[in-house]
Formats: sequence, C-alpha cells, structure tokens
Amino acid sequence: MQPIKPIASFTVDHDLITEGIYISRIDGDVTTYDLRTRRPNMGDYMDNCTMHSVEHMFATYVRSSSIGEDVIYFGPMGCQTGFYLLVRSQDHERTLAAVYETLDRIIAHDGPMFGAERRACGNYKNLDLACAKEEARRMRDALRRQTTPFIYGGQMV
Repeated sequence: MQPIKPIASFTVDHDLITEGIYISRIDGDVTTYDLRTRRPNMGDYMDNCTMHSVEHMFATYVRSSSIGEDVIYFGPMGCQTGFYLLVRSQDHERTLAAVYETLDRIIAHDGPMFGAERRACGNYKNLDLACAKEEARRMRDALRRQTTPFIYGGQMV
C-alpha cells in the first residue's frame, strides 16, 4: 500500500494567504492559479450564489480573452475564499492581464447573466449578476493592492 502524501496546497500555511493571485502549482505546461478574494479561516466566506455567479461570468469572459485558447478550467474553491484558474501557459504577466480584462468586463457587463437558463445550468435560479459584479470588484481591488503577485506567503509551492 502506498503512503498517503498531502497535496501541495495542504502544505501552505493558509494563515499567511491574503487576497490576491497566487501560483498554486505548475504541472508540465499547466499552471494553477488561486484567485483569492478573502483571507482563509477569517469567517468571511462567499455564499453559493456569489461563487456560482462569478463562475458563469468569469469562465465565459476568460474563454473569450487573449488567453482563451489556453484556459482549461475556472471554478470556485470549496473553502469559499476564491477561485481556481487553470491555464496551459507559464506567461504569468499575460495571465494577470487577462484576469484584469475579464474582471473589468464582468463589472461593465450590461445584459443577461451567461447561462442563466434551465437548459444551460443545473441550478439556473441561483445566479445574480449584481453578486458577480460585486465580487469582481472585490477581486480587482485585491489584485491592485497585492505587492507581490503569484507567491504564497513569500514562497512558491
């Protein structure tokens, strides 16, 4: 029987993580970014509607951005403090620029919520564009405050 190894993200001291964008891991040509909008374990967590709404808007817009062909996945963290973005690229500055572009597009969005239809989503009634916009503003503001993007508590995983 193989010994159980902790996954890399469980070895990071979450008390050192603040809002911002971090490289969680690099596997070959795939980079996993953590987009944190809240500090872990501080009692301020996203509700399901907010996570779901950002997922719909961000995933749609980022796949139409300059890194769209490289996007593998975008979705919420189970701990309700942020999102994962997986891209087939090591160009972190290009990814960061696309994240800003995507957030700006969500904030400026004037139209219906993407995928807010029964045939397009398994919980289509649990979507709110205002929540997505508010969370996008929060994420954009956190990125603007971040002084050292991409690095968890002073070191990469």
